[in-house]
Amino acid sequence: MTGLENLKNIAAKIRKELFITVYNGGGGHIGGALSSVEIMTALYFGGVLKYDPRNPEDAERDRFILSKGHSSTLLYTTLANAGFISAQTLATYGKPDTRLGGHPKIGDIPGVEATTGALGHGLCFATGIALAAKLDGKNYGTYVLLGDGECQEGSVWEAALFAAQRRLGRLTAIVDYNKLQAMDKLCNIIGLESLAGKWKAFGWDVIETNGHDIAQILNALGGREENHDDAPPRAIIAHTVKGKGISFMENEPLWHYRLPNKEELKIVKTELNISDEELI
Repeated sequence: MTGLENLKNIAAKIRKELFITVYNGGGGHIGGALSSVEIMTALYFGGVLKYDPRNPEDAERDRFILSKGHSSTLLYTTLANAGFISAQTLATYGKPDTRLGGHPKIGDIPGVEATTGALGHGLCFATGIALAAKLDGKNYGTYVLLGDGECQEGSVWEAALFAAQRRLGRLTAIVDYNKLQAMDKLCNIIGLESLAGKWKAFGWDVIETNGHDIAQILNALGGREENHDDAPPRAIIAHTVKGKGISFMENEPLWHYRLPNKEELKIVKTELNISDEELI
C-alpha cells in the first residue's frame, strides 16, 4: 500500500467515524465537517503538522486552530485517530458530562489550541500565535482552517491585513471553499469571488487546490521550510463539496445541521460501510 493509498484509507475511516459520532451523539454540523475530511487527513497524517499526542503541550509543536468550530466532530474524530483522545472518549460526544462540546474549547481535551465557534475569530487567534513565534524566534508553524461563509466577517480580513504586514511566513490559512453556508449558497448571501484574488490583494501567497485530492493538498501545504521570517503568510483555497461522501448530502444546504431519517440512513450505511452494531 502506498503512502497516498494509506491516507485515503485514513480519510475514509475518519469520514465513517465522523458520521457515527454525530449520529450516536444526536446531532452535529455534518455537512461542513464532511467537506474538510481530506484537509484534516493531510494535515495530521501526511507529515505536515509536527505534534506528539503523548506530549500535547510541547513548546515546539505546530499549532492547528479549527476556526470553523461548528465542525468540532471532525476535529474530535481526527484527534482520536491521531492518539490525543481515546475511542471511548470520542463515543461520549453528545452524552451527559462529555468533554466534547458542540464547539471545541481549549483545556477540555488535549490537541485543542483555541476555543472557537464564534466565526471570524480563528484567524485572529492564529495570527497572534504566529506573531508570538516570530518574536520569540521559534520555528513552529501555525495552521488555521476557516469556513468560506466566515470569510464574510470583517475580523478575518483585519487579521489577514495584519499577518501580511508582519510577514508571518509560518502562518497557513486553509479555506474550506464549499460555497455553501448555513441557509443557502454563498453567492445568494454575500458572494466571495474571486476569493483567491482577495487573499492575493491582501498580500498573501495563495494556492488554489482540490480540497478532496490529498496529493494536491499536500503539495499546497509543502515548502514550509521556505516560509522563513520574511515571507508572506500562505492561503490555501481548497475547493470542496459540502456533505462530501454521502450522496444525498452533497451540495445541499439542508445538511448544514440535520440527521438522516430511516430511509436516508440506509443509504449512509451502504456508502460508508457502517454496520447496525456501530449505531445506537
